Amino acid sequence: MTQTTSQQQLVQFLEDRFAAAQACTECARACALRASLVDPDGTEDQELLRRKGILCAEVCDATCRVLSEECHADEGAEAALRVQLEWTRTVCLECAHLFDRYPGAEDTAKACRECAQACTDFMATLD
Repeated sequence: MTQTTSQQQLVQFLEDRFAAAQACTECARACALRASLVDPDGTEDQELLRRKGILCAEVCDATCRVLSEECHADEGAEAALRVQLEWTRTVCLECAHLFDRYPGAEDTAKACRECAQACTDFMATLD
């Protein structure tokens, strides 16, 4: 019975990890696309939007790579993963709030929120 429970927990953990990686991939794609649509010679506001989009894409891409790596059970690896997830969650929420202010950026803001939620959900499995 314990082996079955452990196996079910492992499967759930891997599914949650994959869901977070998928959300990070989608967010990175959406933010990179949004950043590419902003005129680099535009206003200061547009430059902020472009820079945040690029930052979010890079952070989500890095997090996706970390989530795709082999799972290590040591405390150091878990602590590093937790820091990466928290960083991603924070950047995604900041970007979502920024994108909310721009017409046409609703889908990008939504992808950022979904990524932040997936990171939050996955961090809960690490407890």
